[in-house]
Amino acid sequence: MAYDEELANRLRELLAAEKGLDEKPMFGGLAFLINGNMAVAASRQGGLMVRVPPEDTAGLLGRDHVEPMIMAGRETRGWIRISAGGLRTGRQLQRWVALGVGYARSLPAK
Repeated sequence: MAYDEELANRLRELLAAEKGLDEKPMFGGLAFLINGNMAVAASRQGGLMVRVPPEDTAGLLGRDHVEPMIMAGRETRGWIRISAGGLRTGRQLQRWVALGVGYARSLPAK
């Protein structure tokens, strides 16, 4: 399954004014990077991948529509997956994008 083009376009609209923005196909999805650090991605598995502070991962997993990010059979701290049900409104999407962008901006530029 390819990533959701509609979600990718919504992300482009939200991120258009961000400085240091780059867009790259990664892992079959479409990633949006800030100063070389991935912030969010339209996932090939559906929904949105969001980069978060690793210490916040467990607390965020208790929210509706939030799942752990699993890579190579293991949960990846610092990443969460938001299902499509949690991205229906612009407000919902904006909240997750702001979280990912804020964390990506806090990291050293690559």
